Amino acid sequence: MNTRRKMFIALAAGALAVPFTALGQQKQRVYRVGILSSGSLSSGSQTFIGHLIEAFLQGLRELGYVEGTNVLIERRFAEGHLDRLPALAADLVQQKVDVIFVAGSFPAQPAKQATRTIPIVFSNVHDPVGMGLVASLARPGGNMTGTSNIASELSAKRLELLKEAYPNISRVAVIVPSDAFAAVQFAEVQGAAKVLRIEALSVEVRDRDDFERAATLLRQWRADSIFVVQSPTNLYKRKLLAEFAAKMRLPSVGGAREFADAGHILSYGANLELLYQQAATYVDKILKGAKPSELPVEQPTKFELVINMKAAKALGLTIPHSVLLRADKVIE
Repeated sequence: MNTRRKMFIALAAGALAVPFTALGQQKQRVYRVGILSSGSLSSGSQTFIGHLIEAFLQGLRELGYVEGTNVLIERRFAEGHLDRLPALAADLVQQKVDVIFVAGSFPAQPAKQATRTIPIVFSNVHDPVGMGLVASLARPGGNMTGTSNIASELSAKRLELLKEAYPNISRVAVIVPSDAFAAVQFAEVQGAAKVLRIEALSVEVRDRDDFERAATLLRQWRADSIFVVQSPTNLYKRKLLAEFAAKMRLPSVGGAREFADAGHILSYGANLELLYQQAATYVDKILKGAKPSELPVEQPTKFELVINMKAAKALGLTIPHSVLLRADKVIE
């Protein structure tokens, strides 16, 4: 073989080897995902928001994202101070994250106002269209998409379950927080109450100082049951509200299963952990090139009835067998 032919073969072999060598040396893309929450992780993953954020992170792990390897998580928590959310959202934008995940309704608007370009995935919001987050559920149309808990639409069903469990109730105290998500749900409860021939009284409970005033009001009005509006504020106070219902010796119903876990006798609503896990699939699709504007907002299709028999027995109350048979979970 002459020298010129040897040189040609060597050059050809080298040309073929370069792309494969270069490909092997390419660094894996590391994405930056921001998390914006109004809650706190001060007590670790056992807190309400903690176990939901963990569900979201578990969803990412199941999709192949390993923190510190191919994804960096920028966590921003307002610790209950809603006025901090705009600055925290702006900080995530400055960090140039690839996508922002907002946990719940409260952080959604600050995130939307902070950026029109960075994709935003929300989870467990009450009314994405009514809040102005998306143009429609089917075609969001902007830089936001995610999952909704349709809390308002389930209010009537919750009151029906309370009435079915305790047919003699006629005066329900509706615990409403001082936030924007309460009015629509109270209207839904009022409509359902009229059909069921129940009187509904709105009672605002913002903090511990309001409980004594609320107790006096319930006694004067002779309330015989409690309906807890599902809002971010009430979710954070769910244990205090359960203790209040127990002190008043009244059956209470809430939304997500976390209410029953905290001591309320009944809860009916979407599985929030599943909603947060679903949000991870949105993040994955967006990181792979999908546009939020073209990803429809998902609503829950499975709802859970959870009964806290321990709480009912403590009040000397029974649950009809017909209701128990439909329970997805019974807390003994």
